[in-house]
Amino acid sequence: MENSYLTTRLVINKLNLADHQFIMQLVNTPEWIKFIGNRNINTAEDAKLYIQKIIDSSDVNYWVVKFKETGTPIGVVTFIKRDYLEYYDIGFAFLSEFGNKGYAFEATSAVLNCMGKSHAHPRILATTIKENINSIKLLKKLGFQFEGEIDNGKNELSLYAVDCSS
Repeated sequence: MENSYLTTRLVINKLNLADHQFIMQLVNTPEWIKFIGNRNINTAEDAKLYIQKIIDSSDVNYWVVKFKETGTPIGVVTFIKRDYLEYYDIGFAFLSEFGNKGYAFEATSAVLNCMGKSHAHPRILATTIKENINSIKLLKKLGFQFEGEIDNGKNELSLYAVDCSS
């Protein structure tokens, strides 16, 4: 798995402790809380502990998406092996002011293309709640197909998949 990716407008780097202020901001946005859930990150120390837990897990990968020219962080792309899924799950979250500008598509495509080419991931999944219309639109644009509903023990989720073996 790559530590960084470059696109036309973005640099996408592995999450590190120096990103704690941005992570604290992102996980406390109304969209994150509504669609992903409250992580109870209220201080810089909480954010650093959250990041360290991610870094220490071999099944969880986060990349911070930043503007190439300014280094301003705008979102994250995630790649997680969840207990309730057979394959890795790709995800994304961006600050609302950077929505509908193609950044999430650009960043997620870069990670997805690399994962697909590696042949280590013949199939990649994505989950979201039904109410997250913007995520569903982006998943479809990325080539994901709806597979059905699953229950992860907390929520009823819509499951999407893309095959990378072809």
